[in-house]
Amino acid sequence: MGRGSPIPPMLRRKIEEQYQKGVSQRKIAKSLKLSSSTVHNIIQRFRESGTISVCKGQGRKTILDARDLRALRRHCITYRNATVMEITTWAQEYFQETLSVNTIHRAIRRCRLKLYRSKKKPYLNMIQKRRRFLGAKAHLKWTVAKWKTVLWSDESKFEVLFGKLGRHVIRTKEDKDNPSCYQRSVQKPASLMVWGCMSACGMGSLHIWKGTINAERYIQVLEQHMLPSRRRLFQGRPCIFQHDNARPHTASITTSWLCRRRTLGTEMASLRSRSFTHRKHLAHHKEEDVTKKT
Repeated sequence: MGRGSPIPPMLRRKIEEQYQKGVSQRKIAKSLKLSSSTVHNIIQRFRESGTISVCKGQGRKTILDARDLRALRRHCITYRNATVMEITTWAQEYFQETLSVNTIHRAIRRCRLKLYRSKKKPYLNMIQKRRRFLGAKAHLKWTVAKWKTVLWSDESKFEVLFGKLGRHVIRTKEDKDNPSCYQRSVQKPASLMVWGCMSACGMGSLHIWKGTINAERYIQVLEQHMLPSRRRLFQGRPCIFQHDNARPHTASITTSWLCRRRTLGTEMASLRSRSFTHRKHLAHHKEEDVTKKT
């Protein structure tokens, strides 16, 4: 049977005071409602060391000390995608100790690390990173008034059959077979494409279509939805149209269409290769609109 919690210091002082007054150990245990062995051990420690405090170092020593934890932390940071089983195998060879998976899991938490699901981010090569850096540097001195002249646009693909349910669900252990706790999946879920735009003046049009988009369909979207939104939001004032560098956006016919619109007196430019938070904000609101409509 394991040890219980230690006796509080105040209770230990009462045992010491009554012992020094000549009270027997049996009477002390009865008055304080403690076992005779507990009172005997505290008095015995007081006789031997002159103190009633709990001795330090009780319990089983940890297998990994502070130095080992630092080495474990360096290994986990170097190999962030390693599993706990792989880290355990490495630790057994490195520390020459018999270590279990649970021991390594607790040691990782002691290193102030935790296993998380990695966030999904698009891969960027050096050319794309340089373009983004130069783009941010070129627009570094833009004023608030200048940013208010930008018409932001973006398109996203949404699954509408079951929605984008997360892989996690809040349930008890017994609810694993509850139908409401399943993550339903189909081989080819129904999806649709959404295009939208916004500016500092307000939200623009929302266009929904099925299938993929090419340059011709993208130009139709610009003619039927972008131009009316621009006239409604800016009311004839010059504006800058922004879209990313997707293939339909950078096609030659799309570029020619933008150039023709520029010759008609409207300042049109494509701020490409930049992942602004404005587009993420737009996609979030568009997803909410699609969810409400479907």
